[in-house]
Amino acid sequence: MVNLASRKLGDVLTLLIGITAVILANLLASRSFYRFDLTDEGRYSIKPATKELLRELDDVVYVEVYLAGDLNSGFKRLQRSIRETLEEFRIYSGDNLQYTFKDPGAALGESAKNQFMQGLMTKGIQPTNVIDQENGQRIEKLVFPGALVSYGGVEEGVMLLGGNRAATAEEKLNQSIESIEYELASAIRKLTSLERKKIGLVRGHGEMDSLEVESFNIALASNYEVEEVWLPGEDLHSFDALVIAKPVQPFSERDKFYLDQYLLNGGNVMLLMDKLQANMDSASSEKNFAFPYEINLDDQLFKYGVRVNNDLVQDNSAALYPVNVGNLGDQAQIKGLKWWFYPIINRFGDHPITRNMDGILGRFVSTIDTVKADGVRKTPLLFTSNYSRSVSAPVRVSIPSLRKNLTPEMLDRSEIPLAYLLEGTFTSVYKNRFKPAGVNEENFVPGSVVPGKLLVVADGDIARNEVSPGSGRPQPLGFYPFAPTEFANQDFLMNAIAYMLDEKGIITARSKEIKIRPLNKVKIDRERLQWQVINLVLPVLVVVLYGLARFYSRRKKYTGFKTG
Repeated sequence: MVNLASRKLGDVLTLLIGITAVILANLLASRSFYRFDLTDEGRYSIKPATKELLRELDDVVYVEVYLAGDLNSGFKRLQRSIRETLEEFRIYSGDNLQYTFKDPGAALGESAKNQFMQGLMTKGIQPTNVIDQENGQRIEKLVFPGALVSYGGVEEGVMLLGGNRAATAEEKLNQSIESIEYELASAIRKLTSLERKKIGLVRGHGEMDSLEVESFNIALASNYEVEEVWLPGEDLHSFDALVIAKPVQPFSERDKFYLDQYLLNGGNVMLLMDKLQANMDSASSEKNFAFPYEINLDDQLFKYGVRVNNDLVQDNSAALYPVNVGNLGDQAQIKGLKWWFYPIINRFGDHPITRNMDGILGRFVSTIDTVKADGVRKTPLLFTSNYSRSVSAPVRVSIPSLRKNLTPEMLDRSEIPLAYLLEGTFTSVYKNRFKPAGVNEENFVPGSVVPGKLLVVADGDIARNEVSPGSGRPQPLGFYPFAPTEFANQDFLMNAIAYMLDEKGIITARSKEIKIRPLNKVKIDRERLQWQVINLVLPVLVVVLYGLARFYSRRKKYTGFKTG
């Protein structure tokens, strides 16, 4: 007969109930997928847009990472972060993403190794020369901090070492780690996306010709459909975004009306404009002055909340320009001098577009002010350095002035805004005004029906590529013949387009932040002995004290018995 009050039976039943509860919990958990990131900044989490992209993969994406082999501690940290990100990608893709790590230096034979490395460089994966000290000797090694993403027989090279060159090595490495998700997800989306949004390049106002913006156009065409737009007369609402690159001729009132209505119906406009007519072709003259263009957009921009001023920025952080500083015999002495009107922009707003951005080259840039505009959020994106100034029109622009040094007292302004992103509900410049003759007023809206975005950059040349004088072919956007590295002009413009088209998309991965928590070396030196004592002596002391307490407790317990 079973005794239901039996303690032994109660223990057995409790055990069986516990086992049953664990099995049920595992069955329920297997139906759902959860991952928990316990880090403060969410370093192991990926953005919802990236998760959605990975879940929608209908075939396997292959990723080959070439950061392998004998690496120093910094690159090992980058390698580990890449592996962790790819593992997250694999899990969320349902194993539709596979990855491997390969060492480019492991190829058999010097010839095979060089050929393999040359192949990586042609695919956009550029090497980095790493210099280390080992056993007192200087060792140089080429490292390829990049990956090759393949899908459906198409490949895309991705550089995974980026960041701002002005940052320290540790900061640059940290910036690269923050950008891993965005760089890999962007490449996957580029290869797998079937729907391509439509970008319109506005023409008819003296904008830069196709050769001057060919590099930017190629970058746009690799991700979007790109068409030229002539105002008026075309249905602007079929375009997801419009790019106006350095107009120098006036916009008619009809043109402005159609742009206005496009923006108020949820359109996206990128306006890259020069306010003053300045170029290097006439800069050899001592009496060359820059005067304002008559573009006829001032009232419209003012209504939207910004004003591009009739001035030019001079900045101590500037690109060099070759100047003949004298003759040595019959030989001209060419020296690179700072050209104050070509600022190297390294100050950025806190925004996904410009996060971890490298330096941008500006040419004859103006300043921007903001004015009140209800419903419009204004975000400054680009700034001058701490030592800069603005010079109002007319501005003398002459190469001989390069020899005149600007003193710190003259460069008395800092972080002057050069670009603004405007988002929200705009008010029409034609509200309570007569409409231009010949326009269709039936569908006129006085205020935004859908929130729109307007990016205003006070530098039209930010999108202009250099043209090789020998071949006549365009150079990559950001290439400057008198600088050792390429500038990030193209990255800035492409990030801006990506954000304007989908601010909640993959571009949000650029907002990822991984905090650097360096040790305080001064405090370490000051408190070294204290913590060594705590770590080495304290545990032993605790064990000894516990042993003594245990000994006296047992002696007291067992010597207290009396036998009778």
